[in-house]
Amino acid sequence: MSRKKARIGAMQALFSMDINNDFSLENLNLFMENNHFLGDESDYINRVIPDILEKLDIVDETIEKNLKGWTMARLAKVDRQILRIAVYEFLYKEDIPPEVSINEAVEIARLYSSDDSPKFINGILGTIYRSF
Repeated sequence: MSRKKARIGAMQALFSMDINNDFSLENLNLFMENNHFLGDESDYINRVIPDILEKLDIVDETIEKNLKGWTMARLAKVDRQILRIAVYEFLYKEDIPPEVSINEAVEIARLYSSDDSPKFINGILGTIYRSF
């Protein structure tokens, strides 16, 4: 499995949910039916997204308290999902080094977000990481 592709799929699933303002498992299932992921990537998305949704308030609170002059609502939707996945990994995935989560988040931002997003995401995640 490409963990990067799985993270991209997870970001896309969260993005779809955010766009539709529907963070239900039914919406996740619909997303998975309409997109084709390899077995391991599909397994990762189906395992991680429900867990992120269950812990979304804590993840978002962690992000929000480290945004200087920003709110979650003001963030670009893509950036918001990238941050959610990385912070979820910081908080709940001890087997993933935080540096890996930061690097992957920055790489995904380079592919899917604005030119300024990688630096912005790196700064926020660095601040959160140093606060642990």
